[in-house]
Amino acid sequence: MSDHLLRDPTAESSPVSRVRLAPGVPLASARVGLFSINKERSGEFMDYLQARLDARGLDTRRFAKATHTKIAAEQVIADMVADCDIVIAGLAD
Repeated sequence: MSDHLLRDPTAESSPVSRVRLAPGVPLASARVGLFSINKERSGEFMDYLQARLDARGLDTRRFAKATHTKIAAEQVIADMVADCDIVIAGLAD
């Protein structure tokens, strides 16, 4: 028998109730953050997404983790909270 404990992050023994948030600002006037986790070719995807949003006249801002193997720096998260109404995270795999 192993002395390791395996935890299933998807196991939900009792559902968590959350209050539904009110809709945010309309997309047309929103400050949209594009957050890259910095995996291979994520820059290409974010460039494409930004070009599409910019073509629609949206106000976009770019953010990224230093590397995909680490959590985002607190300052990056704080900047997104302060500067954005909506954040789109570009994930990989």
